[in-house]
Amino acid sequence: VQVVESGGGLVQPGGSLRLSCAASGSIFTIYTMGWYRQAPGEQRELVATITRDSTTNYADSVKGRFTISRDNAKNTVYLQMNSLKPEDTAVYFCHARIVTMIVAPTIDYWGQGTQVTVSS
Repeated sequence: VQVVESGGGLVQPGGSLRLSCAASGSIFTIYTMGWYRQAPGEQRELVATITRDSTTNYADSVKGRFTISRDNAKNTVYLQMNSLKPEDTAVYFCHARIVTMIVAPTIDYWGQGTQVTVSS
């Protein structure tokens, strides 16, 4: 199984970016998917999560600015980030809780991370 993010980059304060994350390989089903971020010298923190039936959860710092969504048919999760601030600068990691076979435990997979830099 592979989990691959895309869509990071450099954006000015107030701008927008859309991150994508696709899971591929031997997948039976994907439960919760989510985005986490880690700034230099800081611990990794939750940004947003979404369950298979699209129940969402957001960190207080991004509520009203970020929107998480998913396409179950494509095993893909998205993060629309609007009104970006310099403090949103971090490496953003995708997480997926995956079952690979019909009778198997869930396994947590992480992407390699994508850099988001908010700066003028």
